[in-house]
Amino acid sequence: MAKHMTYEGFLDEVTTLITEKYDVADEVAIAMVMRAQEDGFFSGHDDTPQICTLDRAHEDARTVFKKYKPA
Repeated sequence: MAKHMTYEGFLDEVTTLITEKYDVADEVAIAMVMRAQEDGFFSGHDDTPQICTLDRAHEDARTVFKKYKPA
């Protein structure tokens, strides 16, 4: 079974993965994650912390980058 993270730790991991995978500045990655959070993208993660795994963080980093990357 995959180890899950806290909600806050999960958001930090998604942000870190975006900076590492897509070579964007920390501030840009933080802004993308914050926009996704404001849109409710992570609402299920807060309700069900068991989905806050490293594998899911990789998936969500990819999705957040595709949807919220700067023009």
